[in-house]
Amino acid sequence: MTTAPWRDPALPAAARVDDLLSRMTLQEKTAQLYGVWVGAATDGEGVAPHQHDMTADRSDDEWDELITHGLGQLTRSFGTAPVDPALGARALARAQRRIAAAGRFGIPAVAHEECLAGFTAWQATAYPVPLAWGATFDPPLVEEMARRIGEDLRSVGVHQGLAPVLDVVRDPRWGRVEETVGEDPYLVGTIGTAYVRGLESAGVVATLKHFAGYASSAGARNLAPVRAGVREFADVTLPPFEMALREGGARSVMAAYNETDGVPASADPGLLTDLLRERWGFTGTVVADYFGIGFLQTLHRVAGGPGEAAHVALAAGIDVELPTVKCYGQPLVEAVRAGEVPEELVDRAARRVLLQKCELGLLDEDWAPEPAAPRVDLDSPANRALARRVAEESVVLLDNPDGVLPLPPDARVAVVGPRAADALAMLGCYSFPSHVLTHHPEVPTGIEIPTVLEALRAELPDAKVTFAEGCGVLDPDTAGFEEAVARASEADVCLAVLGDRAGLFGRGTSGEGCDVMDLRLPGVQADLLDALVATGVPVVLVLLTGRPYALGRWQGRLAAVVQAFFPGEEGGPAVAGVLSGRVNPSGRLPVSVPRVPGGQPWTYLQPPLGLAGEVSNLDPTPLYAFGHGRSYTEFTWDDFQGTASRITTDGTYDLSLTVRNSGDRAGAEVVQLYLHDPVASVTRPDVRLIGYQRVELAPGEASRITFRFHADLSSFSDRAGRKVVEPGVLELRLAASSADVRHAARLELTGLVRELGTDRRLRCEALVSEAV
Repeated sequence: MTTAPWRDPALPAAARVDDLLSRMTLQEKTAQLYGVWVGAATDGEGVAPHQHDMTADRSDDEWDELITHGLGQLTRSFGTAPVDPALGARALARAQRRIAAAGRFGIPAVAHEECLAGFTAWQATAYPVPLAWGATFDPPLVEEMARRIGEDLRSVGVHQGLAPVLDVVRDPRWGRVEETVGEDPYLVGTIGTAYVRGLESAGVVATLKHFAGYASSAGARNLAPVRAGVREFADVTLPPFEMALREGGARSVMAAYNETDGVPASADPGLLTDLLRERWGFTGTVVADYFGIGFLQTLHRVAGGPGEAAHVALAAGIDVELPTVKCYGQPLVEAVRAGEVPEELVDRAARRVLLQKCELGLLDEDWAPEPAAPRVDLDSPANRALARRVAEESVVLLDNPDGVLPLPPDARVAVVGPRAADALAMLGCYSFPSHVLTHHPEVPTGIEIPTVLEALRAELPDAKVTFAEGCGVLDPDTAGFEEAVARASEADVCLAVLGDRAGLFGRGTSGEGCDVMDLRLPGVQADLLDALVATGVPVVLVLLTGRPYALGRWQGRLAAVVQAFFPGEEGGPAVAGVLSGRVNPSGRLPVSVPRVPGGQPWTYLQPPLGLAGEVSNLDPTPLYAFGHGRSYTEFTWDDFQGTASRITTDGTYDLSLTVRNSGDRAGAEVVQLYLHDPVASVTRPDVRLIGYQRVELAPGEASRITFRFHADLSSFSDRAGRKVVEPGVLELRLAASSADVRHAARLELTGLVRELGTDRRLRCEALVSEAV
């Protein structure tokens, strides 16, 4: 028996795929370009926008007919309904066997799942949300978490993960802020790239989303048009994607829903082909966001029907229609046969899909879909320990002016608030319990999620802990205030545990489609906090949220403020550990905390006229700046040195300092490097992050940190759209936040304006050594 060339693993992947394509019919090629979503809800309570409009039930007969031509992807076998992981793995294997047996070539589908904050599956570990990853300022930790997530995905037969989100926050009112890493492109890029490396190291295809501009929607409304300028797009929106592709090795990109200046991302060849492939050299697959191709007809109205939408998307560069077939199936086949769509576009996309399947081993004769392990544990003790570590590093101590924290072990503590005794307070909208189980109230959560109240009682067994809810997250009245005030009045300290409830499309206060008009605490929670403060008992505010909220109303009135961004299944013990002092807080803000609830949008990346000034009575200065976070110990920053004061526009410059833990307990400091460009050919942010280093130190221990600045890190898009380094004076600032500068160096760049290509330096290397 002679093996066909496309089955021969000794041949190059390109030769194998070329041979396979030459044997395939048009329908067999188009079948590789779409997914099928089995079991997706068709009512109005879906998990994707317009799911009830865009999804149809499929009978077994239709399914059998569909897979006779092959199938590109299987959509969310685990993430659509509660499925026991071991049973789900076997069911997925059976489905793959059925798909392979139905087609002429025996090619299985790529199985994809969401993994935004862990594998979105029943009984799988719910890790902290990406905004919490950003708060850790710890890329190696995020990489380790992503590797663990990838290993769990592969253990049940999943090939592709729809993460990470690399959108940069531009307006914190947007509901999906919890899914982002933060408001700075360098932080988003470095943390996101670490996640990609981890996921890809486990053999799972990482999918960058949402490409591009999605978070810059007008009015912070989900799917709203984007009106970002070309330089903002080039210098804020795109860099994280470029870094994750170049340094992380991501093999897939998801086209965004949004339009930018009238052009939908899914219909933009300048974005998906010219930039992504020809300039950046990307060779993987571009997938549609769910129903995004159909939206070209129904929402954007740039296509008159499904066949035309398919043509527009294929021509732009989208290879795969997700989550289920609508445009890339029969409408595309008919359009090609009618001469309306060149078959070369189908071949181009199919070749990319099949190359990726070849990389994954799905074209090999010895391919087998069954999981290797008979028992599947998606929430292992090792997973939980890692989830705890990420959560602990992500908690941010915003304020502790009088040292009320840590709490005494025998304190009388009143715990008040709607987030104190609710396990779902820990989870973002893409965790399985929040994303799917709300539609299955009869099914248990599947994982243990200690609440703050439970964790605090375990953490401080000698304390007298009382509880009153006070109000719900969105309650309109104050009926529960009386009991809450009574409990607080009896205590030594009151913990006000307030915040968000994650949900989808208006069913929560944070999450996809849960946008807000301003940054007031939801419901009557602000009034509850006022009532607690009025008791005169020290009040510690604990926030469990998916976005920052305005806190200026309580400036100087609170004993302490602790911020946790949906810290996952181990978030309760992590927060309790910070409150007790078992954990020395080391999180830093990935987003600014505003002083007042209006005056948005605002992030710290502002040119001079975006800052406070006498030309406007509105002061946008945040209450707590980007990068801010306190500790229970003290750090001194000494012996600052730079190697030179003048370099060429392609030169490097070292600056270093010694960080010493001068307190009496171990802790971690985050040294941040910011760039200030006083004069440029276009307006520039007053400061922007270009480097950082987290360092853990025992009491009395010191480390020497050296940042190697390259002139490329000062580059920006000039008036002609070129990425350039300009000669002139810069200021490099070593800081504890964007507003807390400890040391600064004046540096002059000499020579000519230098235009950069795609090989420019994206990262500022930091070296940590023992202090002399």
